[in-house]
Amino acid sequence: MENAKSDMQERLLKKVFLACDENMEKVNDFVHSVLPSDYPECEKYKIDVAVEEIFVNIAHYAYGENQGDAEISAIVSDGVLRIVFSDSGTPFNPLEREDPDITLSAEEREIGGLGIFLTKKFMTSVDYEYKDGRNILAITKKL
Repeated sequence: MENAKSDMQERLLKKVFLACDENMEKVNDFVHSVLPSDYPECEKYKIDVAVEEIFVNIAHYAYGENQGDAEISAIVSDGVLRIVFSDSGTPFNPLEREDPDITLSAEEREIGGLGIFLTKKFMTSVDYEYKDGRNILAITKKL
């Protein structure tokens, strides 16, 4: 029991990544580094889907034709994982978009929105704010 408890100690990590597809694996490794070593793979997969959705959206849309950075912080505290993504790209709140109607076939649905929908389903909470010229999107998951 002592090992499990020490594995859950708070550890805040913060890192800046060039927002590009090539850094996706590095971002996932960064997030995994704060998770308990025995965290279930099936739950880690859900976190990976959410992290990829947010990071790839920053990489593809935040800076238009230019490249920019995404600052990511991750912490596990009191049994909750919190990941915060921050960028100085175009203001965009993905939570304002209406959830897709998943009762429709793929051909009938509008393109887009499924990734943030899955993020909201897989995570405990998803919050957005635009502050001091930065998009700030925070996701949490009870571990």
